[in-house]
This record gives sequence, C-alpha cells and structure tokens, in this order.
Amino acid sequence: MAISRLRFLLHQQLQKYTSSLRHLSYSNRSFCSASNLRSYFQRIGFIGLGNMGSRMANNLIEDGYNLTVHDVDHNAMKIFSERGILTKESPFEVADSSDVLITMLPSSNHVLDVYTGRNGLLSHGNTLGPWLFIDSSTIDPQMSRKLSATIADCSLKRKRDGFEVPAMLDAPVSGGVLAAQAGTLTFMVGGLEEAYVAAKPLFLSMGKSTIYCGGAGNGSAAKICNNLAMAVSMLGVSEALALGQKLGIAASTLTKIFNSSSARCWSSDTYNPVPGVMDGVPASRNYDGGFASKLMAKDLNLAAESAKEVGLEFPLTSQAEKIFTQLCNDGHGMKDFSCVFRHYYPGNDEL
Repeated sequence: MAISRLRFLLHQQLQKYTSSLRHLSYSNRSFCSASNLRSYFQRIGFIGLGNMGSRMANNLIEDGYNLTVHDVDHNAMKIFSERGILTKESPFEVADSSDVLITMLPSSNHVLDVYTGRNGLLSHGNTLGPWLFIDSSTIDPQMSRKLSATIADCSLKRKRDGFEVPAMLDAPVSGGVLAAQAGTLTFMVGGLEEAYVAAKPLFLSMGKSTIYCGGAGNGSAAKICNNLAMAVSMLGVSEALALGQKLGIAASTLTKIFNSSSARCWSSDTYNPVPGVMDGVPASRNYDGGFASKLMAKDLNLAAESAKEVGLEFPLTSQAEKIFTQLCNDGHGMKDFSCVFRHYYPGNDEL
C-alpha cells in the first residue's frame, strides 16, 4: 500500500510538471536552436569528482564549457582548482552559480544527501538557479522519479524562454572509466524529451551516444537492467571458461570459439575475465581499475529491489547479487567485477 501510494503521488506530481509546459507552444519550447543553445549552458555545475565524474568534467572543460565543481574530497577539488577551475564548498553554492547542474555520485543515499541534505541543492527553498539538473549516478529508479517530481514543484530564479519550471534528467552511463576518459560513454536518459534534446550537446561532449528512454526514472531503470545483464553474462562466461580449462581447452582458444559463435558477448570479446587472454582489460593488470565489484553488488541490489517492487522473482539476479556481495565481503570490493573469475576459479589463468 505504501508503495502504491508513493507511485500515485509521484504520478500526480509528474502530471503537474508536464501540464505546466503544455500551454507553451512547441516553437517556444524549441529552445535548442543553434542560435541560442549555448546561452543555456554558459555555467555548468558538476558535483562528484571520482573516477568517473572527474573524467567527465575534464571532457566538458576541454570542450570549452565553464565549470564550477564540488566534491567531499578536497584533494579531488584541489586538482581542479590548481588548473584554474572554480570550486565550491557545498552543493548549494555550486547550484547558486550554475545554469545546469550535473551530479555523478556513488549511490542513491549520496544523491539524496546532495539534493536534500544540509547545504544541498534544495536546502534553501524551492526557487532554483539551474534550469536543468542532470543526474548521471546509478540509483533507484523510484528515487529518480521522486527527485524529478520535487524539482518540477520548484520555480526558477531566472526565467528561460520555453521553461517556467526547472527540469531534471536521469542520465546514467555505460562504458566505465576508460570510456569516461576517452569521451565515449553511452548515456541512457529519462525525463522531459525537450530537455533531453537540449542537453544532447553536453552528453556528446562526454560520450559517443545518447539514448532517450522515456519519462523520468527510465534512464535509471535502463541502467540497472543493463548492469544486471552484464553481471550475469560475466558470471556465465567465467564459469564456461573455467570449465573449458579444466576439460583441457585453453581459455584463449575457447574465447576464439565464443567470439565466432552464438556465445559471443561483451564479457568474452571486449572485457575477458581471464588473465593473459586480452590486453588492456582489468584482468591483465590484476583486476585494478575498471568497474568496482562493490558498485556491481550495489547495482544488483537495486535490480533485485526493483524486481520485488513489481512482483517479479529473478533467481539469476538474486544469485548474482549474493556472489558479488560475497566477493566484497572477502575483501575484493575495490577490484574490477571481472575478478569474480579469479576469486571463484583460482589457478585458471591463461599461460
């Protein structure tokens, strides 16, 4: 009943958000024309300068955007301040000097704290400076929808042609640290479509592709579904390669077979988990870097909880969550998630 009530309230708030824009003509809402687009992105705030966020922020800077940044880690901010990038001591201070605000944070709790905590983005009333909020964190889709509805209930300090209320996009990414560095991320975006279209230049400064997923929370939903499939795929490939080696087939040979047949997938042809099979992947450097196992465990928990909310039973999701949680409990939380191969199948490295 509580979940149903929450969904009803969120639906009401989202309807209010959409109706506030309906009276505007489409020509007025087409604010993303080449002549005035840049004026909507003169000042970009970026919160979250970890492995992913710092690289995404760098790409925006290199593309000519004027950034103001914040992170709870002062050393992370120092790296930017030494380059002449403006830093602020709180999320609210960043928002107060930004047209667009981007967050890239580890979890739902971190996002909630940045938005609603002390000196958070929403801590000084419901009149906001940024016209657009973009959250690229991987969080609970219901949390994304709740925040989007909350943002829609606010007003703007500075009116924008085509926008009377601020908008929010949930825009998690796929590709990992290497793609963040290279600017080749894929963005999965939920929220108001006009805001998505307007924000596309920002996304393409940090990534190679964007996919519009529909309404608020759909980007977050797409991301946890993607990571669920990725985790189960990695486990399947790891088990198959370990079995093949025990049966006398070299992992490199079996990988060639996989990649030329129906077993081909990202975990076999791009991110192989067996040390010695592929260069440039975490398995080739003792599983350092890449996508941390603790983050995979967190995302699988989000998937499992989402499945429960909609009344589905997913045994593979549950088992994968248990495996990656145990991996973290055994001290491998900071290792790339492909280390599940080494942990569960020791002694199977390619020679």
